[in-house]
Amino acid sequence: MKNKIMERHQTLREKILETIREAILKGVLKPGEKVAEPELAERFGISRTPIREAFRQLESEGYLTVIPRKGAVVTALSEQDVQEFYAIKSILEGYAAELAATKLTEKDIEKLKSINEKLKKLAAEGDVKAFFRVHNEFHDLFIRVAGNHKLAELIKQLGMKFNRLRMASLSVKGRMDISVVEHEGLIEAFKNQDGVQAENLVKKTAAIGGQVLLEGMMEAEG
Repeated sequence: MKNKIMERHQTLREKILETIREAILKGVLKPGEKVAEPELAERFGISRTPIREAFRQLESEGYLTVIPRKGAVVTALSEQDVQEFYAIKSILEGYAAELAATKLTEKDIEKLKSINEKLKKLAAEGDVKAFFRVHNEFHDLFIRVAGNHKLAELIKQLGMKFNRLRMASLSVKGRMDISVVEHEGLIEAFKNQDGVQAENLVKKTAAIGGQVLLEGMMEAEG
């Protein structure tokens, strides 16, 4: 019985997370707007505890800012946030790609190809959420093979903190298709064990991701 309650608690928490993430990414909830606890409690028929847990997670992912005695508001994204995130991402992931280039086995490269085929299909279907999840698998594989645990930890922490930016960038029209093509180039560099080329491609990808997102933000403001 206790397990059933825990499962329901988890499921509802996931639904709350999904609902708020989607509302923010689609612009239904605007930067600075308050996310009301009572409305969510009523909508999902639950106590405020799982809602507060969800708010804490969304704050760690960069979606919300929890202000004492005011509650949760949608975090505003600045141009500087985007530039700083993608600058750090390009350095860390670029280094991981360089390290991985001489360590990836044929089996690893086949796995990367298989993941990218899956991504191509998801891009054609326009499934951003599934694409985001599988896209992470692609990057996680070469980051793990790079063999630097501290580097992998830093990339993971950075990724969690800026999940919102990464998801927003992939949501921009045509970005998923571009990502698939970028991965093809990266796989080629890995096949050739060309660490310099792999690093350059990852850095270029990060620069494009940031640029695409900034253009999308400017359009939304306009």
